[in-house]
Amino acid sequence: MITGKSYIASEPSSSTGNTFKTFDPQKNADNPWVFTEATQAEVDEAVNKATEAFESFRSSTGAQRAALLNAIADQIMNLGDTLIDTYCAESGLPAGRAQGERGRTVFQLRTFADLVADGSWVEANIDTGDPDRTPAPKPDLRKMNIPLGPVAVFGASNFPLAYSTAGGDTAAAFAAGCPVIVKSHPMHAGTGELVAQAISTAVNQVGMHPGIFSNLNSSGIEVGTQLVSHPGIKAVGFTGSIKGGRALYDLAAAREEPIPVFAEMGSINPVVALPSALSEDALGWAQKYAGSINLGTGQFCTNPGLILGIVSEEFEAFEHHLQQAFEDIAPQCMLHPKIKQAFDHGKQQADAQAGTTTVVAEAAVDTANYASPMVLRVSGAEFLANDKLHHEVFGPYSLLVSCASKEELLAIIKNLEGQLTGTILATQKDLNGQQDLVNAMQNRVGRLIFNGVPTGVEVCPSMLHGGPYPASTDSRFSAVGIHSIKRWVRPFSFQDWPDAQLPQELQNANPLGIHRLVNNKWTTDGL
Repeated sequence: MITGKSYIASEPSSSTGNTFKTFDPQKNADNPWVFTEATQAEVDEAVNKATEAFESFRSSTGAQRAALLNAIADQIMNLGDTLIDTYCAESGLPAGRAQGERGRTVFQLRTFADLVADGSWVEANIDTGDPDRTPAPKPDLRKMNIPLGPVAVFGASNFPLAYSTAGGDTAAAFAAGCPVIVKSHPMHAGTGELVAQAISTAVNQVGMHPGIFSNLNSSGIEVGTQLVSHPGIKAVGFTGSIKGGRALYDLAAAREEPIPVFAEMGSINPVVALPSALSEDALGWAQKYAGSINLGTGQFCTNPGLILGIVSEEFEAFEHHLQQAFEDIAPQCMLHPKIKQAFDHGKQQADAQAGTTTVVAEAAVDTANYASPMVLRVSGAEFLANDKLHHEVFGPYSLLVSCASKEELLAIIKNLEGQLTGTILATQKDLNGQQDLVNAMQNRVGRLIFNGVPTGVEVCPSMLHGGPYPASTDSRFSAVGIHSIKRWVRPFSFQDWPDAQLPQELQNANPLGIHRLVNNKWTTDGL
């Protein structure tokens, strides 16, 4: 049942603050649930309880954290159709998408459970001492990753489950041993509350300190600002706009004790379509990219918003087929009227720029909150000269850039901001002679795709979901996959410490049987 309350240390709050409702974009009307804004006192209470809980949670075993993560996954599944129906009512997305995202969320939780149950993720390093070394004795040094402390996680508008209350940031933080305070996204506060109830039930079920989790409601920026400013918060996870992510980053940096903000933000995901690939299958690639541009009404951070080609008959054929492919694509619902308004504004601003021509014109849409795709074309010279064309338009939009030469194409790539993904369409033979292009793309993106589409982010250890700024605030880390746990830990060394007082991960006997780097050799053996 949705109560509209924040959950502080696993209990519904008794706040009497201001209220707000979520919105059903399909019905173009408010949902019936009323949510209460968290107060400053509730923010303080949540952080104080998280700080208290950290004392025990940081020392919990991998098996205990695995039990928590699996229990959360079980409780989410136990929500059944109530969760799916609420998700759809607050997002306008179809039930199939909700079910798929729920599956991804549960998979992420269970993957982290397996990771911490194994235990090797702590990256234990041991360099045994040598008291007889000359001219100075060598100390015994042992290093491993330890949790940072309470983490503030911001729910994402376009992923009510996978990047929100129990999404990847929360799962990774719990796996690391960090308490989590979620600032629920106001567009899907009902979905967030149901998941918060599932987490709270799981916390109680496994006997963890209730302070390891709180979920705070807010329709504005005040609660988020209070959280990031609170001295008890030690790191921040955010998925959203460049404006929002940068504001949190600056706020965290201005604190007396600066803290890391791991924000995954905007990206236009450049695609380079070389003539060799288009000559083989311009029609097929056009159809694939029409589908990718419009997937989820374009509301993915990996949406292909920029397609670069060299002026040629092949690129012209691709443009023609792309135009035809969109004729069979009907308008789809966007997440919220504000997102639709922002999309319309972005399209209009791009269309008004000098040198742009229309490839796919927006069709008339009679249904509120439904969006019609748009694709524009511009020359490489015009694109290079106009930074306004480089901005992300969040929705079913893309820009074709006709480059006069390979040199102009390379200049464009080198002048792009950091991106989550880049894609090269080419034959394998042609790719062999494109190392300069590959190097230029690699310098600007976090993931480079060959002959594919950027939409779709596999949850696995080899996935890098991040990239140079402003795709993310720290390109060294991924927001997806087991290695995303590294955002919520710091390395720590013990020197000449008694064996019995060391964490089990660093004890001589290796009682957990984990992989360790001992005197520069990987082993599971004890000393």
